[in-house]
Formats: sequence, C-alpha cells, structure tokens
Amino acid sequence: MRSKALLAVFVLALLAMITAVATRSSAPASAGLVERLVAPGPLSGAHQSFAAQCTTCHTPLKGVESKTCLSCHVMTDFGNKLSTQFHAKAKECSSCHVEHEGDQGIVRMNHQALLDPKVWRQGQSSTPVSPHGLGPEAALNCASCHSIRDPHLGAFGSDCASCHTTNSWQIANYRHPSVNSTQCSQCHKAPPSHYMEHFSMVSQRAAGEKARVEQCYACHTTDSFNNIRRRGWYDHH
Repeated sequence: MRSKALLAVFVLALLAMITAVATRSSAPASAGLVERLVAPGPLSGAHQSFAAQCTTCHTPLKGVESKTCLSCHVMTDFGNKLSTQFHAKAKECSSCHVEHEGDQGIVRMNHQALLDPKVWRQGQSSTPVSPHGLGPEAALNCASCHSIRDPHLGAFGSDCASCHTTNSWQIANYRHPSVNSTQCSQCHKAPPSHYMEHFSMVSQRAAGEKARVEQCYACHTTDSFNNIRRRGWYDHH
C-alpha cells in the first residue's frame, strides 16, 4: 500500500514538472509536446523560420553537425574574404556559433569567448581577467586561426598582439602608404609570375630593376593586394 502511494506521488510530481516545463518552454505554440519539453531557448532572427523544425539543424543522436550548417552556409563564401578564411580550419561550427540565445546571441566575432576558462576568471566586469597576468591577446593563440595564410609574408614576425588587439583586427590610426610611395617592394615581394612577359606594361615588366610603383597600383588596391582592379578577388599567385 505504501509503495503504491509513493508511486502515485512520484507520477503526480512528474506530471506537474512536465506541465510546468511545457508551459514555460520557449518553443513556439505550434511545436509538439516533445519539442516544447526540450526547447533550449529562442532562435536567432536568421533562424526563426526553423523554430518548429528542430531536425532542420539537429541530427537525432548526433546534435548539430557542421555538414548541416554548410548546406546553407557555403564554405566558399568564407574563403573569398581574407578576414574569414580561418573558417577553413574550423572543425565544428557549433564550437563558436551558439544558437538558442535569441536576440542576445553573439553575432560578431568575440575573441574573449575563445579564452580558455582555466586561464582567466570572470570578474565584476565583462572582460575576463587573467590570474597569471596575461592580457587577452597573450592568452589567445592567434596562429590557431590566423595561420591559413600570412598576409604579411613573415615580414612582421609572429607576435600578432604587437599590432592587433582582440577588440578589432584593424590597426588604430593605421594608414597604408599612399599611391605615391616608392617602397612597395619593402613589404610586398613580387611573385615569379610578375617577371613574365605577359605582365609587361608600357614596355616595362611589373617587377624588375626599372619597375615603377605606379605599375603596382595599376592592378592592386591598398585594402588587399589580392583585390585586383576590374577583376575582384584573385588568388592564383
């Protein structure tokens, strides 16, 4: 008799818990009971159309697989832009891109989120503080993402934090040398293809003893030397 009473109490408590969870679930009203029980939170605006279709992103017993993400987010879209080429080395999309946080989800790249929790402790501010005296830049392994291709060709070494910060990859107050600069070759070494005949311009090749800086700017722009005028992104050489 006592065991039956305990079983009845357990069943009632379980039903009450299921009802409470289903009522407070963030899943849409059109979702079934299972979806309402396991809904972890609202989706971001870009994925709202999948709110009642969990299997669009989630594979049963496997979770969110990167190949599913790539069915919409084509990798070539990331590879064509220098600042996003590091995605080619990423193994799991969900390791950085977290869903079910609604409008509060992080859309822009947040380097602070990459810091190992063992390295920093969360203080009163939103910025992680290192107990070992390491700044955010020193604690991050820049090369783990930014080594797909070194745009500086090794000219500036491997200490990325000496110029860049985790707040912005752009360098404050940095101005590329003007089009009147006569020292392109100080940083930019012409590849072998530029010494070939088909690169000749006004009877002079694009590289060589008598090359002029204006010849560089005839094709290249200062935002990226791979951004070719009248052609767009070109990464053959």
